[in-house]
Amino acid sequence: MPRDIDPRLLRAFTAVAEELHFTRAAARLYVAQQALSRDVRRLEREVGASLFVRTTRRVALTADGARLLPYALRVLAAHDALADAFRADTGRPLLVDVGAQAGTGHRVLEAARERLPDSCELVARFHGGLAGAAEEIAAGRLDVSFGRYAGLAPGVRAGLAQQPVRLEPMAVLLDAGHPLAGRAAVPLAALAGETLYAAAGNPRTTEWTDLAARLFAGRGVAMAAPFPEIDGEREFARTVRKRGWSVLASTEFIEVPGMVLRPLVDPVPLSPVSMVWRRGLRHPGLDALRSAARELASEGGWLTVSGGRVWLPEGDAAVMGVGAGE
Repeated sequence: MPRDIDPRLLRAFTAVAEELHFTRAAARLYVAQQALSRDVRRLEREVGASLFVRTTRRVALTADGARLLPYALRVLAAHDALADAFRADTGRPLLVDVGAQAGTGHRVLEAARERLPDSCELVARFHGGLAGAAEEIAAGRLDVSFGRYAGLAPGVRAGLAQQPVRLEPMAVLLDAGHPLAGRAAVPLAALAGETLYAAAGNPRTTEWTDLAARLFAGRGVAMAAPFPEIDGEREFARTVRKRGWSVLASTEFIEVPGMVLRPLVDPVPLSPVSMVWRRGLRHPGLDALRSAARELASEGGWLTVSGGRVWLPEGDAAVMGVGAGE
């Protein structure tokens, strides 16, 4: 046994030991699965023992792996405590952009607040759009946001960390008098010939507009012409109603008077939502947000792809640690 073991190797080992799944462990650590496997093999060489039994169907700890796990957890806890002791910003409020007072980000925020003492403050922002939020995070004006991580440029992602939170089924917001509004769900094929608003022209939401463009391609669905950023829920409702737009949305969305939200099906398009923060950030509020997100995802099956037909771009599937849709 070597005297010094790289904590990164121990993190790789404990993630796999807790998940018993290399793909999920890699997503949890924000690394490629191949890199995770290399770290585990290196640790096995350093300790001189096999730590996992791997088959095509399951991963399990060996006796040596089970013996190492409690020691690894104690070492990592001490390592994290040392890092936290020299962080000066853990007592300040954490700024969290959730987009709106509805949806995945807001639910995670509310659940995290219930876990924290009054002395730790999570301050909400309601701007929305991960592209814009990423710039704010990089500049230190924001700490956490939610959205489609795969839609960010690689250079932007290099300074960020992310945790997959949810695969949100997508929906369409329609005028109550629209011919499709009477359906319980709207097949994608029924949108052929329709024009949908998908935030084109808003520089803060380019990742969402790109996802919409991928979904509309080859289906005869047009995107509404670029329009300036719409700030706030009331202004959004006013503008959408005045311009007569149908809107690409998610199944959890703000209420707009005179309009109805209908899920999209055949296939069900999925909007990938990650929690995103500045790489290296340590804060008890961030810990609470991550814990709340994991708990909500587990309880709600938020990261589970059902057996039905779904649509999800390959790059997004890789980020979220699931298989791609059609």
